[in-house]
Amino acid sequence: MKYLLFLFPFFATNLKGQSTLTFDHRFVESENKWVAIRTDKDTILNFGFIYIDASAGLTLNYEGSFKILKDGKFIPKKLDSIGIKYRLQPNNVRVAFIPSSKFNELGIKEFPDWLKIYLGDTTSIGHLYRWGFLYNSYAECAKALTYLERAQKINPKFNGLEVELAFSYNCLSQYDKTISVLKNALETNPTGAYFWKELIYAQVKSGQLDKASESCKKAISVCADKTYNGEMCYNLLHEYYEKRDKKSFNLWLEETKKWNSSNAKLESSIKTMEDDLAK
Repeated sequence: MKYLLFLFPFFATNLKGQSTLTFDHRFVESENKWVAIRTDKDTILNFGFIYIDASAGLTLNYEGSFKILKDGKFIPKKLDSIGIKYRLQPNNVRVAFIPSSKFNELGIKEFPDWLKIYLGDTTSIGHLYRWGFLYNSYAECAKALTYLERAQKINPKFNGLEVELAFSYNCLSQYDKTISVLKNALETNPTGAYFWKELIYAQVKSGQLDKASESCKKAISVCADKTYNGEMCYNLLHEYYEKRDKKSFNLWLEETKKWNSSNAKLESSIKTMEDDLAK
């Protein structure tokens, strides 16, 4: 698997037939699509098939290039091999979906024969979870939920599923759903540090500060993993600051300082809030 190191700039193109190609889709919106990609030559476009490799993630199978004749016909220059695979990183590059009416001209069909190797059983809980996990990692939380909620119907206790659901719900500001999922998760895994982190975030964002405070105390006391203590305390402290609740702010000030003593940026933010409330 190669990483996509070359860039596709946003050059305007005056190609005849451009009306058949609209460059308005991001890589993460292009799963299982044939796409055209701009190059630095306005007479040439690259093309390939974007899919998800369960291990490597979003991938482009680069198949070659093509030019558009004055009459709108696509003339391909394909690679001799089946293609070169590039791992894609989400960015602001825009690609165009190649219309099915042009497949014959490019010598392609809707889905390449090799795609089934990477898809596996698309209805299995493992597939649904993995695809949800990957779309969450691309910050495509709504898309992730289309897989994760199907997986939840099969087995709500599938390893890692509750965390991914909580992440998606928090990402989409659906805090009640986060809280519901994580309360169930914490019943079976009461020392899950990441569970507590996402729960406290949801409680803070939904205005349940008393519950968030209790959750934060509990998490600090029961979790052997202290990775998220600073973040949890800071989120709570910041919300007290925003509400100008000096009493609660001061109750959490020293604890928050303790867990963020190695984070210069957050230390500075805490000092700024402290000084402001002391006025």
